[in-house]
Amino acid sequence: MDKQELGAFLRSRRERLRPQDVGLPSGPRRRTPGLRREEVAVLAHISTEYYIRLEQGRAPRPSADVLAAIAGALRLTGAEAGHLHVLAGTAPNRTGLHRRDVRPSILALLQRLPQTAGFVMSAAFEVLAWNDLAAALMEDFAPLAPEDRNLARRAFPGRHRADAALYGIFDAAEFRLSVVMQLHTTLARYPTDPAVTGLVDELRDADADFARLWERHDVQAPPTLTKTFRHPAVGEVTVDCDTLTLTDRDQYLVLYTAPPGSPSAEALALLNVLGAQASHYPQ
Repeated sequence: MDKQELGAFLRSRRERLRPQDVGLPSGPRRRTPGLRREEVAVLAHISTEYYIRLEQGRAPRPSADVLAAIAGALRLTGAEAGHLHVLAGTAPNRTGLHRRDVRPSILALLQRLPQTAGFVMSAAFEVLAWNDLAAALMEDFAPLAPEDRNLARRAFPGRHRADAALYGIFDAAEFRLSVVMQLHTTLARYPTDPAVTGLVDELRDADADFARLWERHDVQAPPTLTKTFRHPAVGEVTVDCDTLTLTDRDQYLVLYTAPPGSPSAEALALLNVLGAQASHYPQ
């Protein structure tokens, strides 16, 4: 049970709600945003004192039933409720290291996908495997050290941000937000993994935007259906984005494709010919 993170998460969810969101009268002027703690306690049918102690990180582990009641009172989504249970230690928790070894069958699949840029990403955003078209569209990851293949570091390079850091993608702000949301979930699953905790600490210290987004405690990112790259060799490339979860290793297979006959499909075909040497984004 991560008491401090649990308390911070509860506060962040409580403060985003208005009384009218949960069927309560707004009443007199409020000094703090969101619901009052006693209102959450009434809605969850628990004592106010116990809920206050939960937010302060001083309460013993709540039962699954109490957590379900609090999730209902705070109108949590399915992803948020699951995150709540992980923080409280009432859900299966991967307390070891997140896996970086990719199944051989997935490695083979990457090379057999026609006209598809594909790569495998770890739970902590490290690119673990990729095919030639992904290298041409993004960059050649082969000569990079593992820490330099991390897309979270690409998204939040501190004060030295440039469009090149994210391969010229149009939705850079949305991607950065989804990175923070996913890392919250990953940290809850791997609270003792130094690679995960070190990455979060590094980004919080180095990048003010990451630190600001981290304090929001959001954990549910909307799906990304399309993505547009500004590629230095072939111009704009708009691709369909499909992310498949490899549940046995907590990894993600990301696939970029374009409709047959479209200008973006022609651009991908040209990149297939040009290879990774075409992926030199201007600095």
